[in-house]
Amino acid sequence: MYARSSTFHGNPAKIDAGIKFVEAEAAPTLSKMEGCLGLSLLVDRATGYCIATSSWETEEAMTASDAMLRPMRDRGRDVLGASMQVDSWEIVVMHRTHHAACCRASWLEGDLDAMTETFRVALLPRLEEMDGFCSASLLVDRATGLGCATTAWESHDAMVASRAMADEMRECAATESSGVVVEVHEFDLAYAHLHVPEMA
Repeated sequence: MYARSSTFHGNPAKIDAGIKFVEAEAAPTLSKMEGCLGLSLLVDRATGYCIATSSWETEEAMTASDAMLRPMRDRGRDVLGASMQVDSWEIVVMHRTHHAACCRASWLEGDLDAMTETFRVALLPRLEEMDGFCSASLLVDRATGLGCATTAWESHDAMVASRAMADEMRECAATESSGVVVEVHEFDLAYAHLHVPEMA
């Protein structure tokens, strides 16, 4: 399974317009494309930081869609009044219990195989015991050695309550993969239809 993320640093006042664009234009277009499994949108209303992620059955399907989707990504950038960065990922872990309201994304550089093993074996069981936990995923870019771990929560209060434990687990993942934490950010989950099967 693979994913493409479009990261926007936009105008906070245009977040609602961006959500509407995803619901009315981007999602219906993607749903008709061969090999596309779905789409999600993370938003930070305070800063205008947004990440739209599409999921794909194969790397070939994702690559084949790129030229066709480029105008739509550009339109999303214009709607949000944003700068844009596009990244491609391999999905190595996906585990859900129920639908979420918000999520925390953590980017780490390091040994991706060790990071994946630590995430799957050591961290997932601990996450499942935490109040308000809904899902977790790990995406990796083998060309750059970058991983993106995302945990989703049923409420903002649950996400806030998890911060101390999340800090500890993140440092564990960085240590076990001989890596470093690059960035951590919390978002509202504005659109959640990624439809990636269980990969725990």
